[in-house]
Amino acid sequence: MSETPDDSIALLIDADNAPSSKIDFIVTELATHGVVNIRRAYGNWTKRGLSGWQKILHEHAIEPVQLFDLVKGKNGTDMRLLIDAMDMLYTKDVQTFAIVSSDCDFTPLCTRIRAEGKQVVGFGGQNTPAPFINACTRFLYLDDETESEEEKRVRKSSGNQLKGNAKLMNTLRGAIDAAADEDGWASLGPVGAYISNQGPFDHRTYGYSKLSDLFRAIDLFEIEKTTNGNQSIYRVRRK
Repeated sequence: MSETPDDSIALLIDADNAPSSKIDFIVTELATHGVVNIRRAYGNWTKRGLSGWQKILHEHAIEPVQLFDLVKGKNGTDMRLLIDAMDMLYTKDVQTFAIVSSDCDFTPLCTRIRAEGKQVVGFGGQNTPAPFINACTRFLYLDDETESEEEKRVRKSSGNQLKGNAKLMNTLRGAIDAAADEDGWASLGPVGAYISNQGPFDHRTYGYSKLSDLFRAIDLFEIEKTTNGNQSIYRVRRK
């Protein structure tokens, strides 16, 4: 039986920049990382635009943090979330911070948290700026959850498209090289761990539900079954 992660997680939601309809996906995803002991959502709850969050807060035991607009069109949501996160970083036994937002202003916060050896899981839309995405240990797009199966098939990158992505190919090759034995073969587990350590990589971004499916779509890698047949091993195809 596999062990269930028990790391303490702080879920911090920028309600002004996050859809309430995706909370089930967020909570389910975080359950694979540990236990979400701290759950807070920040916003001006007097606004009609946040009404969709009200029922969600009770169902998922999320604490609402009220921030009135300081001046018209400007609130203190970002600053309060940042202050609370820094307070938790030094006073709470939190191993993973989950930040739900598409706002680039949280980039320095993610960088500071990771400098302390903690994990940052980001959730946001496709419009999320690259600096925020890259500052996270892992980033998941909430937009993808609204797509139909047909839309996902259309969005799936072909093998040629994947091979044309130099950054992706360097990441995959580098991961196999780092985890390979003397014959160049590597197991998927260590390969996936190495990739995760490099940055916020998610195979679902390319339309593949599994990392193994992504490798199979690219003919630049060899794949073989181990002698016991329980797992596959991977190697950069030799010329």
